[in-house]
Amino acid sequence: MRWILILSFCFFHLYAHAAINVGYFKNAKYHLVQGSKHKTGYLYNAEATKGQLHIVTLDWPPYIGNALCNKGWVFQFAVSLLAEQGYSIFIEFLPWARAVRAVELGKADILMPEYYIEDSAPSDYVKNKTRREVLALSNSFSGGEIGFLKRKGDPDRFSGNLSSLKGEKIGVVRGYQNTPEFDAMMDNNEFAIVEAVDDLQLVKLLVGGRVNLIIGDPTVLRFTVNYSDLSKPEKVTLLRNIDDETKPIKYNHLYFALSKNKPKWRTVLSDINRALYMFENSEETNRIIEMGSSECF
Repeated sequence: MRWILILSFCFFHLYAHAAINVGYFKNAKYHLVQGSKHKTGYLYNAEATKGQLHIVTLDWPPYIGNALCNKGWVFQFAVSLLAEQGYSIFIEFLPWARAVRAVELGKADILMPEYYIEDSAPSDYVKNKTRREVLALSNSFSGGEIGFLKRKGDPDRFSGNLSSLKGEKIGVVRGYQNTPEFDAMMDNNEFAIVEAVDDLQLVKLLVGGRVNLIIGDPTVLRFTVNYSDLSKPEKVTLLRNIDDETKPIKYNHLYFALSKNKPKWRTVLSDINRALYMFENSEETNRIIEMGSSECF
């Protein structure tokens, strides 16, 4: 079974923007969820009994990405979870700020993957509301480290305490959650923040000297450069000129964020949390992560 799946995904690597099928195990039985290109995204489990959920996401390799051979393990994880709960799934890749806007305004059902959202974090799109007033977070699932990157050769600036960076020029991606403490200090204007539209631009800000640090998942930032449309010399230049700060900030779990503007969001949230428990308890979550991280190589 494994070699059949690997050959199948290698075939799809040649057609990165073609739809792919997704599979998961339940009670030792393999379930295949068929997908196809649909409008501006991908549609799975079209005949499902509970109706269709509109999910918006971003290119955030290696977790998820439209140009990845299997769209990334988070993509496969989301399809598997929701198909298991009886939903049809329509997934669109959008710039992050547009994805956040779509869910906060109720134009889409689910935003993923999302970091933890602090209760006080303000919405950028719903006036006089916090993000938690318009979004509901699922239980957590596996994520990755978050930390600062600096230019190669620069001394460390982060002591392990964010107060050591007050007034520092730091690059962030507009609309991203980082850590609750960092985001609160950023909202309080304790850093000199420069916003980027995506992770690739964020790295360019750092190497170009417009900021002294950038914040994010170091694995994602390097992966984004490698899988970008830049020429090989441009990629080499960027990657050779960045380095991790010695001390990471923290490990960030990931979440599904549901729009509270959708009438059935409580039911969907309950179904997602149920499926998260089932997949974690059966170790299917780990299997999807391991398979999704190795299929494209």
